[in-house]
Amino acid sequence: MAETYYQVLFIVSFILSAVYVFIWNKHFDVDITAIFIIVPVSNLGYLLYYQVIPDIKMLEMMVKMVYIAACYLTFFITMCILTICDIKIKNKIRNICYVISSILYISVLSVGHSDVFYKSMTVVERNSHFSIYKEYGYMHSVLYFVLVIYIIIGIAALLAGVKKSQVSNKIIILLFIPEVASIAGYFVNRYVADDVEIMPLISVLSQIMLLIIVYKMSMLSIGDTAVEAMINNGDTGLISVDRNKNYLNSNETARSLFPVLKKVKVDTPISKIDNLGDMIDGWIENLLTEKKDKNVVKFENDPSTDADDEYYIASVKPITNGIKTLGYQIYISDDTEGQKYLQLVKNYNKQLEDEVIEKTKHIVDMHDKLILGMATMVEGRDNSTGGHIRRTSSVVKLLVQEMDDLPRDFKNKLIKAAPMHDIGKITIDDAILRKPGRITDEEFEKMKAHTSEGARIIHEILKDTDDVEFKVIAENVAHFHHEKWDGSGYPKGLKEDSIPLEARIMAIADVYDALVSKRAYKESYSYEKVNEIILEGMGKQFDPELKAVYIKARKGIEDYYKGLERS
Repeated sequence: MAETYYQVLFIVSFILSAVYVFIWNKHFDVDITAIFIIVPVSNLGYLLYYQVIPDIKMLEMMVKMVYIAACYLTFFITMCILTICDIKIKNKIRNICYVISSILYISVLSVGHSDVFYKSMTVVERNSHFSIYKEYGYMHSVLYFVLVIYIIIGIAALLAGVKKSQVSNKIIILLFIPEVASIAGYFVNRYVADDVEIMPLISVLSQIMLLIIVYKMSMLSIGDTAVEAMINNGDTGLISVDRNKNYLNSNETARSLFPVLKKVKVDTPISKIDNLGDMIDGWIENLLTEKKDKNVVKFENDPSTDADDEYYIASVKPITNGIKTLGYQIYISDDTEGQKYLQLVKNYNKQLEDEVIEKTKHIVDMHDKLILGMATMVEGRDNSTGGHIRRTSSVVKLLVQEMDDLPRDFKNKLIKAAPMHDIGKITIDDAILRKPGRITDEEFEKMKAHTSEGARIIHEILKDTDDVEFKVIAENVAHFHHEKWDGSGYPKGLKEDSIPLEARIMAIADVYDALVSKRAYKESYSYEKVNEIILEGMGKQFDPELKAVYIKARKGIEDYYKGLERS
């Protein structure tokens, strides 16, 4: 039964060491590596120890294998605890401790030749069962004393580690287990049960705890050589969290940027980190949902100082083992100069854009004034239509304001094109244009030409413009504003939807102004009469779809003309 116990413990310790070799990387602590080397050797010694009974010489050799763990295991565990708990010890002290452990092991090697460790070792057969009786020398007591000192140091270090924010409480608990079990095992074997050794079981337990710790520390460790270089030169801040978004570690640069990290305990959920957790969580979510691994962070300095605001780029990278994500590392690098340059470029571009907009606006204003000036000049030749272009433009504006389904840009261009609708009259003979009374049918036929001529003139004026849509609207307004819905208009006799919309709208404004205004050949009509004529013309002269628009705009149009009368 005892032999099976030792066989199982040896096999388990060997497998655990093989797992450690498989996952090993250069960042693993040398003390942990040493533990995974000596435990299988010691457990092999225990197995062979009970297989060579009653050969005393072979037993003495097995004792020397077994006590490798007894002399060195607690030393390495204690050194590992000091490292994990971030307690610095001088190399001189570490070397002295190592020499003491080595002296103890040298005394073990004297078994069979000296009584300093074992005074005697006797095999007694009783009921077909062999028992081993040992009489210990003084160095064996020294070994227990040294082990107790190591364990006291280790426990003190663990208690100190609990108070440190950068040390994981979970790891401390895992280290407590083999540390306490070790001292218990030594004294149980010596004073309670000497038939079956407990130390091989405690050694395997230590391996299991350390494997869990190694897994945990693989996320706590800070990357490869390139990352270490960034950390050492202090330019890059680094924050590590596990896949459950628990805080793992940070470097000094990150802690200087975010002083709250100095007080944050390892394994604390980032959601509980004041003024920082939500930001880090947002960065990670950006990586997961938007595949966005970079975020610009702005730090606003005290406005009472002259210091500029600072900018940092926070990059998020997943920590993986090649199969699954174990956590996330956030790299924070200074991007103040880069952001200042971008802002400078933006300001410069904005300035250029503003200048271009201003110059363009100036050119457009000149362009519009030129067009309006030409239209006004043409109107000045016509005795009967003073102020016509200004009034019709206002009526067009009032109409399109009621047409919510039209694009704003189209409306603005139509309003701007409206003054040009009669520009073709510049080609009409003054004898006809300035005639004080009604013109004859022959003269009217000549007057009709102002539509086609107007379209031609606008085409020539605007042929090099970049605004093609405005050019087309202006041409259509001049060319087709005398077309009628029933096809009885001129110059093309277009009907219904073949008449461009802008010309259909212009037609209502043009006729309304002609009716409400006094001309050499007629008196002005009342608003009621004009309204009656316009409504009767819907479906004949005007687009019936514009009837609702006109009705909604009617009051505004009448108020506009009444305002002109009062002025």
